[in-house]
Amino acid sequence: MTLKWFSAEKWITGGFVAAIALMSAVSITSYQNAAQLVKSATQVRQTNEVLDQLTDLSATLADIESRRWGYVLFDDLTELEQYNRAIENLDQILAALRSPLEDTPIQQQRFDQLEALINERVQLLNQSIEFYRQKNVTVLANDPLITQSRQNQNDIRQLIKALESKEEELLQLQLEQSQSNLQIRMLIEPLGTLLTFGILLGVYILLYRQMLKRQAAETRQRTLSQEKELSELKLQLFSLVSHEFRTPLSLILGSAQLLDESLKSQIEPSKLKNLYRIQSSAKMMTQLLSDILTLARADAGKLEYRPEWVEVQTFCLNLVEDFQLVGEPKRSIAFQQQGTCTHAYVDEKLLYSILSNLLSNAIKFSPAHSPVQLTLRCEPEAVTFQVQDQGIGIATEEQGHIYDLFTRGQNARDVLGTGLGLAVVKRCVELHGGDIRVESQINVGTTFTVKLPQPAPPETKSGVAEQKHDSRAGASRIPHPSPLSKEREQES
Repeated sequence: MTLKWFSAEKWITGGFVAAIALMSAVSITSYQNAAQLVKSATQVRQTNEVLDQLTDLSATLADIESRRWGYVLFDDLTELEQYNRAIENLDQILAALRSPLEDTPIQQQRFDQLEALINERVQLLNQSIEFYRQKNVTVLANDPLITQSRQNQNDIRQLIKALESKEEELLQLQLEQSQSNLQIRMLIEPLGTLLTFGILLGVYILLYRQMLKRQAAETRQRTLSQEKELSELKLQLFSLVSHEFRTPLSLILGSAQLLDESLKSQIEPSKLKNLYRIQSSAKMMTQLLSDILTLARADAGKLEYRPEWVEVQTFCLNLVEDFQLVGEPKRSIAFQQQGTCTHAYVDEKLLYSILSNLLSNAIKFSPAHSPVQLTLRCEPEAVTFQVQDQGIGIATEEQGHIYDLFTRGQNARDVLGTGLGLAVVKRCVELHGGDIRVESQINVGTTFTVKLPQPAPPETKSGVAEQKHDSRAGASRIPHPSPLSKEREQES
């Protein structure tokens, strides 16, 4: 029900977001279309103005030509005055044409050519006026001045025609674009409105359904609260029961060890088989209770993490010694250190739980005479522990699930175990903010690598410096709690 509720909330939120986004998109598109229409209208008006200016330019050039001949033929000063005024008007028309044509490079290039030709035309006209005024000669058709004037006039007409053709083409494109934008707007706005209405209707239906289901959801929530309280009561009960189990288990294990020490010199080891079974079963039950309680505290957020500076090399040596004292006499655990670090900032109890579980698995799942390697590697920002064995290995497809509760490999069914050890290791590593990796091959061996991040070495702190000095000058063995005493401390 919670998942469905969450999914419905996502749909409702998504519907509102989609409706707002759709309305925004329609509004933006309409605004852009309106702006484009305004821009197109401005461009159309500007194009029409350019066409009008080009028409005025042609008319002005014709008027200039007419005034020139009127002055030349009739020596009328009024025509000359009108001629000069037409020249000034020509400059104004050219200035008005320059700005609108700057947006189109090819039109700008043509305008520059036209302006140069018109300037040349004015010079030729002025030259012809001076020529006819000073010399009373017969004008020949092949006169260079007349030939150049005709060529200039033809070039001007061609450029004006090219400018007009391009402007008319641009005008047609602008009209087509405006029509297309208008059609798009007429299509988008009704469609967007319809889609928005549909989305809002769907959101309303979902909200209505959620309102009908609210009472049932509240009832289920009360049931979940009751179940949570029941789970907490179960955890308290389990903690109490596990505490009560430890006392008889401690007596059983202690008595079995005393019997072993007192009888092994009088009775053959093969006849103490049942006594060894008692010890093994008591240890397994003690470890099982410890692992379950650790996992329960970790899941409840009550597993404490109290890091401190620990002399890590001595810690590892003491741990190896503990396993060699209580384990099989023929078992070999080799320790190797890489790097020169002396202290690590870790929680000592959690680190003991991490390494003891890994070493216990390495011993449990490897042949009796095969060595187990514990390696301590010091890095600038982390300390790494590596446990390597030559045991049965873990299948590749099973390596992704080895940290799940009660999960064991197919090839480990014949070995006693609970499937909790690696889950405990994972929780303890996560509390340190570290990571754990595994490399394994069937019948070759397994290597677990635990990497715990470290803060900057506090070399300048007097307290730590004094701690390092005392650890070097004092006894070589730092007492660590055995698995049994460690669990007693946790329970207390």
